Amino acid sequence: MAGMTRPLLNRRLAEFGTTIFAEMSALAARTGSINLGQGFPDTDGPEEIREAAVRALREGRGNQYPPGPGVPELRTAIAEHQLRRYGLAYDPDAEVLVTAGATEAIAAALLALVEPGDEVVALEPYYDSYAACIAMAGGTRVPVTLRPHAGAFALDLDELKAAVTERTRLILLNTPHNPTGTVLSRAELTAIAELAQERDLLVVTDEVYEHLVYDDAEHVPIASLPGMRERTVTIGSAGKTYSFTGWKVGWITATPELTSAVRSAKQFLTYVASGPFQYAVAEALRLPDAYTDGLRAELQAKRDLLSEGLAAAGFGVHRPAGTYFVTTDIRPLGETDGFAFCRALPERAGVVAIPNAVFYDHREEGAPFVRFAFCKRVDVLQEAVDRLKRLGRV
Repeated sequence: MAGMTRPLLNRRLAEFGTTIFAEMSALAARTGSINLGQGFPDTDGPEEIREAAVRALREGRGNQYPPGPGVPELRTAIAEHQLRRYGLAYDPDAEVLVTAGATEAIAAALLALVEPGDEVVALEPYYDSYAACIAMAGGTRVPVTLRPHAGAFALDLDELKAAVTERTRLILLNTPHNPTGTVLSRAELTAIAELAQERDLLVVTDEVYEHLVYDDAEHVPIASLPGMRERTVTIGSAGKTYSFTGWKVGWITATPELTSAVRSAKQFLTYVASGPFQYAVAEALRLPDAYTDGLRAELQAKRDLLSEGLAAAGFGVHRPAGTYFVTTDIRPLGETDGFAFCRALPERAGVVAIPNAVFYDHREEGAPFVRFAFCKRVDVLQEAVDRLKRLGRV
């Protein structure tokens, strides 16, 4: 704008432009490529849950502003889920808060709990909103890098301990971990819990993929470990478990004091959202375990299909223990720059992926890694695998 000398964008957000997801999705649309970039399913979740949302709409439940903390039916269902699955007892009136997806839960938790000058330790690579939310809160992010080891991405606990200083406010965890697919073990989480208590740290833990773990992996909420319930904000979401990502229904569970703090920030973000969908998610959370068992088996088969296809196409494959994503190494293909590779891939093979480097502060650490989503129909994944075979013929 003429005469303006100060940049319009808040300087805390100056490093964040258009997300890589928007860029790559636009590239997929422009080239007619198969989009294995963004992590959303290409089929809806259970019909009975969709009908529950329709029923709520028709009956006038949630069409006006729902209660700020979330509708009582959903808060009760969340508390029941945490108790049944993990033995964690929460008061639905004082210790559960419904949010506009997990992304708002992350934003509200960080805005509530972090002050300018506070350090936030996060596992790198990380979901891109973590960095933006830490910046908006005025905090300083301190990445601890997960590195390839024995076919997975591993956490160095000594490096994590070394990252904690007198300015550290909290540790931001994500397990099962996006984008690497790592699931932190009980032993690793126990060590993190001991560190948090020793250094009097809070923990914010993003567990949106809690039900999407494969093979022998076990999801352990850190709040379930001794001494951690009172210092942990646990974030969950319906989108990944029930394949209704557009509904944007997430939540936190925490002590009354932590929940109140997060609610104080959340009320000035969306205030409320997703009214009728909250009633439907309450019903979804009460589905029998056979639903999540079936979803997990289905996704594991898709993981294997895509992983084997990527390996056959020449990628180095890190088979994930959880989530929607396979991380690959492009160096066996003679490539080293994930950004350049992903921008060229639609023309070369008609497939879109995401460069992992966008999830790193240390871009060089993530440069050779590329993420593919397998939460798509089997026929779509098979077609993508067939197209990727072209890379070996170029």
